[in-house]
Amino acid sequence: MKTIYLTLGLLLLFNIDISAQHRGNYNEITQDISRQNILSSGNAKIYNPTVQQQVTKILYPSNVLTVDVKALQNAGATTYTAIFNVSQMGPSAEITNQLMKERIDSIKYRLNAKGITQKNIAIDVISFIPIYEVEVTKKLFSKTYTEVPKGFELQQNVHIQFTKTNQFESILEACAQSEVYNLVKVDYYIENIQDVYKNLQDELLKLIEEKKAYYKVLGFNMSDYNVAIADDKYCYFPKDFYQSYQAYNSTSVEALEKKKGVTTVKKQTSYYYQPLTYENYDVVINPSILEPVVQIGINIKLVFTPKPKEQKPTPIVETKIDHKYYVISPNGTIDVKELNTK
Repeated sequence: MKTIYLTLGLLLLFNIDISAQHRGNYNEITQDISRQNILSSGNAKIYNPTVQQQVTKILYPSNVLTVDVKALQNAGATTYTAIFNVSQMGPSAEITNQLMKERIDSIKYRLNAKGITQKNIAIDVISFIPIYEVEVTKKLFSKTYTEVPKGFELQQNVHIQFTKTNQFESILEACAQSEVYNLVKVDYYIENIQDVYKNLQDELLKLIEEKKAYYKVLGFNMSDYNVAIADDKYCYFPKDFYQSYQAYNSTSVEALEKKKGVTTVKKQTSYYYQPLTYENYDVVINPSILEPVVQIGINIKLVFTPKPKEQKPTPIVETKIDHKYYVISPNGTIDVKELNTK
């Protein structure tokens, strides 16, 4: 029986290991970095049948018609701009500036050999300040601490523009060889963003016409409704959609068995790109992406309310009554007379 239990235990551990490998290293508890524009938390749970049943909505019939459509397009950047921060210190202003110039020229020379020319590089001076140290002056009964300039610090940002993502590796290599390691950020730019918005609008207009035709088939005459509209457009960049996670950390079972102290090691924080998911969108253009992209979207909402029925005025009918009086004389004759009541 012990052998059977051992075998089952090994099988159980084996299954758990396979599940972990398919899942990856990140867990569900993540720390947000910059998520101001997130519409939803992810699309993993949409495939869970239990969750799918929980989110089933109860429909309430109404004579107010709503057309709410959303479109999203994943657009690759036309150009990219990588920004590196360079800090240089020196004993004098002239030497500091000369050392900085040598490092910048080294970057330009290495990039030019890789096809990135001078016109794709710009220098942004951030600060140029003196560095002070405290000088101690000893007197008979006291000490004096005086700040005196001992050098200068010059900071500049190097802006490097490129058009293909595979060029970024060459840029990192050129900067590293020039002892520049501080990558500030990478910006994405799209030249034809108006064309992207126009494409999304055309797709949504087609979808709106299809939904109006659908309501017409159901028996609704759209000419009998007043319409109200609200629309919105947005553009999200990859820098806003990175999340962090830490790899699964385990404790040594062998150390526990030998009753030794366990020293935990701080796990490295990793990051992954989590773009907008598609479950809330009616139209998605370029849905399959390999690298971070610019996500551009448009939302349009139409609300159709029945027009108030015209109330016809009630005709006024005048009733005229003619008053007549009968006078009977003593001899039995009847005389008809009209009495003026005005």
